[in-house]
Amino acid sequence: MQPSEMVMNPKQVFLSVLIFGVAGLLLFMYLQVWIEEQHAGRVEKKREQKVTSGWGPVNYLQPIPGIMTREKIQEHITNQNTKFHLPEDPKGKKENLNSERPTRVLTETRHSQREDQSLGKTTGLPTTKLAEKRQRTKTLFKKFNEMNWPLDIRPLNKTLVQDNKWKKTDETQEKRRSFLQEFCKKYGGVSRPQSHLFHMVSRIYVEDKHKILYCEVPKAGCSNWKRILMVLNGLAPSTYNISHDAVHYGKHLKKLDGFDLKGIYTRLNTYTKAVFVRDPMERLVSAFRDKFEHPNSYYHPVFGKAIIKKYRPNACEEALNNGSGVQFKEFIHYLLDSHRPVGMDIHWEKVSKLCYPCLINYDFVGKFETLEEDANYFLQLIGAPKELKFPNFKDRHSSDERTNAQVVRQYLKDLTRTERQLIYDFYYLDYLMFNYTTPFL
Repeated sequence: MQPSEMVMNPKQVFLSVLIFGVAGLLLFMYLQVWIEEQHAGRVEKKREQKVTSGWGPVNYLQPIPGIMTREKIQEHITNQNTKFHLPEDPKGKKENLNSERPTRVLTETRHSQREDQSLGKTTGLPTTKLAEKRQRTKTLFKKFNEMNWPLDIRPLNKTLVQDNKWKKTDETQEKRRSFLQEFCKKYGGVSRPQSHLFHMVSRIYVEDKHKILYCEVPKAGCSNWKRILMVLNGLAPSTYNISHDAVHYGKHLKKLDGFDLKGIYTRLNTYTKAVFVRDPMERLVSAFRDKFEHPNSYYHPVFGKAIIKKYRPNACEEALNNGSGVQFKEFIHYLLDSHRPVGMDIHWEKVSKLCYPCLINYDFVGKFETLEEDANYFLQLIGAPKELKFPNFKDRHSSDERTNAQVVRQYLKDLTRTERQLIYDFYYLDYLMFNYTTPFL
């Protein structure tokens, strides 16, 4: 064949290009469908993993819907994870405090992440063993669903208290426990708590040797309490040998959310549970002084910059860049804002949302105002070594005056009466359940 005969005419070229174009288009459409199917499969797989990972996620840092006034606190409390329901006026019509306590149960999806992980490790076992493991998981969830929330309060075991000097402290403790229990009976609603169980116990530290559960409330002596737990655990010979960084960043202590469902269930029902609280206004001022009046590589750039940007008109470039120099009034505007530029923090979060005291009945309620006395009595109750005493040193900024009522008044004097009232309203539930008065209004 001559080369001239091999040359395709324009019609043949057009048909060839058309055929290749159609073939390419079909191939592209096929690949597109295949990719979409693969992506949908991955999304569905992730969704299934999410469904089987325990109770649904909790938006712990969700801002408060509107500035909290006394009139709106009832509506706000109703929407909280713990589902508190306050009457219109707690000081008004009396209800029967001896009425039957409502039953609270946990919301179940399928099984917890920890149980799911343990099941995943058994892929090489026979089907019967897998079935048995799943059945045990279902039984455990059934136990949780049958639990009465709040957990029943137990009398303190006082057999290890060796002398009579604690009589007055013991009487005060019984009054606090009784007051909190009656408060939760009276105002505790009948709704099912939607909180993720592992979130509810995420602030609780575990000391297995003496069977203690301690719920951490920042700015209420928690650093020295962690030192005590480390000594009880045998991790240090003395509380005075443990640095601030070792306490907060050492990861030496176990938390209750690190255990599986059975471990949590057992400890909640058999260990001595303690919480230490503080006057909400005093705790708030203490947190502000600690985090914003001293150099801080986290709170200044994360919280300080956002607060200055939103609440300080005509802020200078330096303040906007480093977040230092936040004023207390600016901090309060952030706290009360329904559209905070940055979320909440445990140092000024409400105790009712840190420790859930109307769902988890604490056996011991200590107060910062009587910290050493309460703490040393508690150590007697749990049979701690005689030489172990609660430390009284200031963990940080030791040269600063401790935050007390007089210091608080100095910070509040620049606030209006309305702003002070709004702070009280914000911590309304903590004031009520721990029987604090309101001397700063």
